[in-house]
Amino acid sequence: MAYDKFTVLRSTAVPMPNENVDTDQIIPARFLKATERKGFGDNLFRDWRYNNDNTPKADFVLNDPTYSGKILVGGKNFGSGSSREHAAWAIYDYGFRCVVSSFFADIFQNNSINVGILPVRVSPEFLEKIFSAIEADPKTELEVNLPTQTITLLATGESETFAINEYKKDNLINGYDDIDYLLSMKTEIEAFAETRPF
Repeated sequence: MAYDKFTVLRSTAVPMPNENVDTDQIIPARFLKATERKGFGDNLFRDWRYNNDNTPKADFVLNDPTYSGKILVGGKNFGSGSSREHAAWAIYDYGFRCVVSSFFADIFQNNSINVGILPVRVSPEFLEKIFSAIEADPKTELEVNLPTQTITLLATGESETFAINEYKKDNLINGYDDIDYLLSMKTEIEAFAETRPF
């Protein structure tokens, strides 16, 4: 399944400074029965977003119209816990295309990239600058530039670089998952196969 191509994203951001946000908080286990990657955004942070009677919790950031955007800024150790892909599906389905944190759980980071979300790891100091900027002005924009591997606070021009595997970077830029990548090489694979003995 191809995803949105990711090159340069300029967007406001939704701040969630909670540390150690695990995958069960991102998408509770009772919502994992579906096999298609659709509809999970409705239940993103379900137990934090809604009361038992399904009314929205006014004090939760996703229910606060002050904040919006395609970038989710999380606290340290985002995506810890079990290795459910559904957590990344829920974030993507909700509309986020980038998650920023000072540390990601490895499996969550890989699952995110595989579904078209760019996880950007920044220093704790830069993360605090981002949170402070959003608190001062919720319309603060970030620019995430995947080709140059930089994230910039547009209001101040402050920037940091981030690391990403070159193969995964190329897939995100082209909107590929692993199967799309192989299909993009179909001609070369067929030509190579023709040279091999049966």
